[in-house]
Amino acid sequence: MSAARRLSMLSGHLPAASGQDDSELEQASTSAAPEAVRPTPGGGPGTLTVVDNRTGRHYEVAISDHGTIKATDLKKITAGGDGVGLRTYDNGYVNTTACHSRVSYIDGDRGILRYRGYPIEQLAEQSNFLEVSYLVVYGSLPNTSQLQRWTEAVMRHSALPVSVEATIAALPHDAHPMGTILTGLCALSTLHPEQNPALAGQNIYQSKEVQDKQIVRLIGKIPTLAALAYHRASGRKPAQPNQNLGYTENFLYMLDAGSHPGYRPNPRLARALDILFILHAEHELNCSTSAARHLASSGVDVYTVVAGAVGALYGPLHGGANEAVLRILQRIGSVDNVGPFLEGVKNRKERMFGFGHRIYKNYDPRAKIIRQVAEEVFQIAGRDPLIDVALALEKAARSDEYFVKRKLYPNVDFFSGLVYRAMGFPPQFFTVLFAIPRITGYLAHWRETLADPDTKIVRPQQDYRGEWLRGYQALAQRPQVVDPKADELGPVPPSNAYVRRVSGTHWQ
Repeated sequence: MSAARRLSMLSGHLPAASGQDDSELEQASTSAAPEAVRPTPGGGPGTLTVVDNRTGRHYEVAISDHGTIKATDLKKITAGGDGVGLRTYDNGYVNTTACHSRVSYIDGDRGILRYRGYPIEQLAEQSNFLEVSYLVVYGSLPNTSQLQRWTEAVMRHSALPVSVEATIAALPHDAHPMGTILTGLCALSTLHPEQNPALAGQNIYQSKEVQDKQIVRLIGKIPTLAALAYHRASGRKPAQPNQNLGYTENFLYMLDAGSHPGYRPNPRLARALDILFILHAEHELNCSTSAARHLASSGVDVYTVVAGAVGALYGPLHGGANEAVLRILQRIGSVDNVGPFLEGVKNRKERMFGFGHRIYKNYDPRAKIIRQVAEEVFQIAGRDPLIDVALALEKAARSDEYFVKRKLYPNVDFFSGLVYRAMGFPPQFFTVLFAIPRITGYLAHWRETLADPDTKIVRPQQDYRGEWLRGYQALAQRPQVVDPKADELGPVPPSNAYVRRVSGTHWQ
């Protein structure tokens, strides 16, 4: 059955949580037809006249054809003092354009996400992850020969070096899977010195051959590394990768085949996971992708770039949010407790993950697709009772003025954790399932930084608010009574194991 037919059938399995048809959502169609020409970004080119009321001076600032101004143009606006020109304060980069990119496009007000111009809905329905990953990295959907060459190269590079496996084996059995992934990526960076600019020369990545080799290595090995991280806690060994299977099918095979080479994962579950991988492949300059571009600007090797990005993804405010959503739903427990929980959120006594988004001020298009995929998984694995809590929570929030006024809609994390749990993944593994496909987006942005002539090492300015100038005091001359408002090291109690060791040494 085609992905398009499957998703069409699934749309009727899960009722709209708000009691209304999805057509009533404030969500624009993302098909290509209605918008053949892009509206002029930011109103188009021109100039901005700035009047500095401190000095009475007038300044003309150029506006680009994409509606941006150069931050450095503000430096010419001075008003005495230290002589430093005007700067913008943008904590969190909420309105700062840091680069030119062609990878993905988001319109948060309209709930639109496109990869290289293709609506996410079309890709989820009609494509597969490896095809989408080629699109994201190289800019176009592959033809038959390109896809065959790409698939063969990625799958051929799916095995891990023995030394990486040994490095992972040295970790504690209860190490968090994301920590294990990070360890593996760092280990990989040491095993391919021919691509490391610190060893092979700063211009090594000007070679497309070197770039392509690392791309297929990383996309090919990350599922294998994830399978190894999964079984670090189980005490079992993952099956060796099967190059004859599809990308997500091979990942499930490594998790479950054990010593049975003839094992084949359920194709419907493999397809459901493939769709989730497509949805998570890329999402513009989010925290972790920005970290990737930040690191890449220094010229460091690509494995360190990806490891740094995965480290940012580890955070509960980013990739770890789906795990946090599941724990909230578990704590709510039943539909009857939804109302009190929402009151706690409004009174700032509770924090609700999975609702609202830094970018989307409308329904996250990925969340809508995951709602549909959920029922496919539930048909096989059984319906998760927490889905009813999630649907009730969504319905109540979307009819509550507090959430409606703030344009808080479910995001991709709200339903994905339930799907992962239904597929048998523990909560601590959810972020790994996010990291596997997002490697694709990191690599696409890494390639852009290499090709962009405007790329500079990232070095933001700061607004210094500390002490201006102090003279050094000798230790004996410093005040012994500490200002109660001053920061200092607090008590660091010894562990019981330390007390035991010390008591054994000094028992007499």
